[in-house]
Amino acid sequence: MRIAITGATGFVGSHLCRTLKQEGHQLIKLGRQDLQAEPPRLAERLQDCDAVINLAGENISHRWTEKYMQALYDSRVLTTRALVAAMQQLEQRPELFISTSAMGAFDSVGRYNEFDPPNASGFFGRLTHDWEQAALQAEALGVRTLIFRFSLVLGRDGGMLKPLLLPFRLGLGGPIGDGSQPFSWIHIRDLVRAYCFALSHPELNGIYHLSAPDLTTNRQFARALGRQLHRPALFPVPLFVLKLLFGKGAEAIASGQYLIAKRLPEAGFDFQYKTLPEALEEITGGS
Repeated sequence: MRIAITGATGFVGSHLCRTLKQEGHQLIKLGRQDLQAEPPRLAERLQDCDAVINLAGENISHRWTEKYMQALYDSRVLTTRALVAAMQQLEQRPELFISTSAMGAFDSVGRYNEFDPPNASGFFGRLTHDWEQAALQAEALGVRTLIFRFSLVLGRDGGMLKPLLLPFRLGLGGPIGDGSQPFSWIHIRDLVRAYCFALSHPELNGIYHLSAPDLTTNRQFARALGRQLHRPALFPVPLFVLKLLFGKGAEAIASGQYLIAKRLPEAGFDFQYKTLPEALEEITGGS
């Protein structure tokens, strides 16, 4: 397949591109200049593509100011709108559009699958709503559209785990706050496998949760990582420290959601890393 992809140089994008190349797909990597071009110019880059995968978005692990929050929004919502507008220009449109969303669509209270309506308020609620609605506009163009809501992606070389490995190896790791907040996660290999599954199963459409079946808490995650590294996990990170580091983003980073993947398993997808210890063992190399 000929596949256009945004966010190709990021943590998820680099893993996905490597696998797609190994499987023989031709990749068209779209950069910032492409996405900021007028629709006809961007449409030229999408010409003859069988699928478009949208992974664009500024990193949330950054100090949030009002300006950066706008960048978080624009890099997701405006980029998605630009891709749909470009597809509209084409006579022969891609067969498949896979866009991204996040577990921030929900609050931190319940346990939510794909059939539950999003209920988050505030910035993340507005962001995920507008992001998903922008992607779903591709359906009106006759393009099969999927939205993958990410949980926390675990991998050795990126995501939220990479900066934690050193302090945990030094015995300085611990939960955020009291550690009671939900912790939904997926191993990077399973996430990539989900994309490959979607490419080869034309019956899939709509919203899917990318989250391993092992529901846990931030405290349990910290303890599991400490055990895997043979180190204690006794030093909680107070919220005020996160506020110093991330500003307005501290509460979003400190909170969590229980995201349940119901539709992918029903479609026949089997998670390779079902439990947190299995995932952490692979990521840390058993040490």
